[in-house]
Amino acid sequence: MPAPAQFEVAIVGAGAAGLICAISAGRRGRRVLLLDHADEPGKKILISGGGRCNFTNLHAAPDRFLSQNPAFCRSALARYTQHDFIALVEKHNIAYHEKTLGQLFCDGSARTILAMLLKECQDAGVVLRLGQRVADIEHGDGFALRTDSSAVQAQSLVLATGGLSIPKMGATDFAHRTARRFGLAVTETRPGLVPLTFGAADLALMKPITGLSTEAIVACAKGRFREAILFTHRGLSGPAILQISSYWREGAAITVDLLPGTNATDLLRDRKKSRPRAEVKTILAEHLPQRLAQAVAEELRGPIAEITDKKLLALAQRLNAWRIVPVGTEGYAKAEVTLGGVDTRGLSSKTMEATGVPGLYVVGEAVDVTGWLGGYNFQWAWSSGWVAGQAA
Repeated sequence: MPAPAQFEVAIVGAGAAGLICAISAGRRGRRVLLLDHADEPGKKILISGGGRCNFTNLHAAPDRFLSQNPAFCRSALARYTQHDFIALVEKHNIAYHEKTLGQLFCDGSARTILAMLLKECQDAGVVLRLGQRVADIEHGDGFALRTDSSAVQAQSLVLATGGLSIPKMGATDFAHRTARRFGLAVTETRPGLVPLTFGAADLALMKPITGLSTEAIVACAKGRFREAILFTHRGLSGPAILQISSYWREGAAITVDLLPGTNATDLLRDRKKSRPRAEVKTILAEHLPQRLAQAVAEELRGPIAEITDKKLLALAQRLNAWRIVPVGTEGYAKAEVTLGGVDTRGLSSKTMEATGVPGLYVVGEAVDVTGWLGGYNFQWAWSSGWVAGQAA
């Protein structure tokens, strides 16, 4: 094998965090090598937001991120904000729009965001090598990397290979394994922003409404979200469920309010007086999708005046506070992110450098920082990658 190629910064992982880190370091005049085992960079960028890339969120703030150290993300998010990334998008004349809840999407294809990042890398002199699996890393005077076909020597090494979610896209535990090799701790990892699954009894109740979507408030632990939920053949999905999945732990119940903003007890009591001949399903269909109204009122047939107050109270409780215990999730295959990761106690919050291994940096999803659904995880990739590139 020929003599190792010399670089000042080697970044493993050409996803969102790796690309922005390369741009940040390259703009400083650093000789940067960006490696990826895939044959194409930014694969997650291309599939995000239904192919339109939900590239950030106007409301990105530390309280929208989960970590064993909730304060860790503050510095990076403040040093490279959503407005900094929006300015980059506007510099490249990429049209975008706000969808809901501060979520920004491209008007066109996600490929415009990837093309923007690759152009910035090119302008910053970044060397991009794809199809390069890192077989070994040694740390001595800098870092010596060996791939299947080359050897590289670098002063700084950045781990930007993401987490375990969506293995069919090439996700691996490379960053976590490498971090452990260098003495960094890795917190418990599990699928995040993922559909929840339920047992046979609950699925039997949901079968008539499979495929139906409705707005709801879903709560669990410290999480509470008002967005759409979707009934599936395996359980529940939709934005509110994906959000709450990051707060859910095995054995815990989630609470679903199917009538957000409406007191179901007051509604049913009022209609029993004002519309005694109406059926419960007819009343509920004015506030819920018809199939859902029929399903929840299945056992309460006949005029509402003939339904006992006890039964109506039980129905109201189910409508405003349906308590249900998931049996699991759909796993990393369907998870948008990985919860947990490299323990932040071993990293500098200002630079993402490993405090015990000078020159080693960990960024993006590989770190124990996970954002809400809606562009927050991209913003963490941009922020953490950028600050690491300013220091590496």
